[in-house]
Amino acid sequence: MISLFVVFAIACSIALGYKTKINTGFFAMVFAYIIGCFCLELKSKDVIAMWPIQIFFVIFGVSLFYNFALLNGTLEKLASILLYQCRKVPRILPYALFLAAALIAGLGAGFFTVMAFMAPITLMLCNKTGLNKLVAGVAINYGALGGANFMTSQSGIVFRGLIEATGYTEDAFLFTTLIFVTSMLLPFFVITFLMLATRSHEVLGTHIDVSKPEAFDEKQRRTLCLIAIMMGLALFPPILHTIMPENQTIQFINTRMDIGLISITMAVLALLMRLADEKQAVTKVPWGTLIMICGVGMLISVAIKAGTIQILAGWVGTNIPAYLVPIALAVIGGIMSFFSSTLGVVCPALFPIVPAIADTTSLPGIILFTSIVIGAQATAISPFSSGGSLYLGSCRDEEERNRLFIDLMFKAVPICLTASVLASIIIFLLFW
Repeated sequence: MISLFVVFAIACSIALGYKTKINTGFFAMVFAYIIGCFCLELKSKDVIAMWPIQIFFVIFGVSLFYNFALLNGTLEKLASILLYQCRKVPRILPYALFLAAALIAGLGAGFFTVMAFMAPITLMLCNKTGLNKLVAGVAINYGALGGANFMTSQSGIVFRGLIEATGYTEDAFLFTTLIFVTSMLLPFFVITFLMLATRSHEVLGTHIDVSKPEAFDEKQRRTLCLIAIMMGLALFPPILHTIMPENQTIQFINTRMDIGLISITMAVLALLMRLADEKQAVTKVPWGTLIMICGVGMLISVAIKAGTIQILAGWVGTNIPAYLVPIALAVIGGIMSFFSSTLGVVCPALFPIVPAIADTTSLPGIILFTSIVIGAQATAISPFSSGGSLYLGSCRDEEERNRLFIDLMFKAVPICLTASVLASIIIFLLFW
């Protein structure tokens, strides 16, 4: 009964937010409080503790730091350079954005860092070229996800650890390899479909008339140096730890490298260098987006506490034919990730039930794990999830942001989730 109430509360929060134009996160927090304290009999401090502080701090820290690059024109200059490099073949711009995001994420920067870095640049490129913002957003979101899924990168390492914890120790690397390959191949088909559907290839044409950008000024060069330092601090410790996992010094440093804290440190250095105005940088932090994603995250945590996810998983294993289970898991993962983090919520909640489903249905674990991930990451572009919220938060025009919200919600999410369902079918046919 409580699980049904939780599902109703999630749907109601979205509906009320859309209807009243009030931040959905506020409604989600109220429902989390009512259900958590009065239905699950949790203490109020336990419900408050469900606020996803790590996600909040990462988005806040990274957004604050990159606001300096936005305010002093560094990001715009970078966008101009990328645009200039693609001037003779503008139709490859979405694919170039995808590969650039994948490369940075694959090197270890992580999904949040890449999205926070690429989103403002991408939106500026869209304004300059006419490239559809939906196509561009899907491209960098998929790129950041796919690169982070690399076996030695952030998400890939988490997936491997979770898979090993379920008992598939010997096969964990193979499973994560398939997850990475699938998450790199699938986006090319989705991006191409969106390009054709939005007629972006016609808008971009065959040539972009753009002049060569001017050189970076002193403030912009200093900003670039800080960005390079931040990326280095985020990249090198995990790479060195992967190469030398037994080195205690590297392990000590790696466990203390946090992208949110690094970003705050870089922001303080930017303030000391007078690279931009402090008040403007703080004002441009996407506070509304932070409230939305964290408020809904609280409600999802209540759903997990109520056992809603476990009930759903048990029902899948016993009531759905084996050949439909991968599709069901992809859809369930997509629905959960629509509101929450793939790494922080979906995979930790669904991966542990894979062995039981595999025993019941005789399906290989590689199919089930991959279906969960590609389904969950398909809806990461949702305005309520991490990727979509970061992209939406980088849009500075209120009217454009509202239009983009609708596009992400009712176009990007259904298309990407449908593509993940088709991919899960192909994986089922290949490995069954």
